[in-house]
Amino acid sequence: MQIYRPDGAVGSGPHALAPPVPVLTGKRIGVLDNGKPHARLLMVQMAEHLAKRSGATVTVVTDKGRGHNAATPCSDQVLDTLVKEADLIITGSAD
Repeated sequence: MQIYRPDGAVGSGPHALAPPVPVLTGKRIGVLDNGKPHARLLMVQMAEHLAKRSGATVTVVTDKGRGHNAATPCSDQVLDTLVKEADLIITGSAD
């Protein structure tokens, strides 16, 4: 008799969140569009408003890469760009 686990393979443990940025003055804000309808518009407006209020700048607005959607991670190339060009990244939106 073979018994199968219903929960499948167990992945690695959870990752820790990045520490919060205490002061945004002079920081670079990036926007990663998650592919949901109107997400880019919402997040860009939020980033621009935050930049205006805090003295930060919006430096990069991008999507996850070809063929990606809200449920998939961004490509390594997009991630590298965000890491190099932004100190804070806004991504995600609820339905």
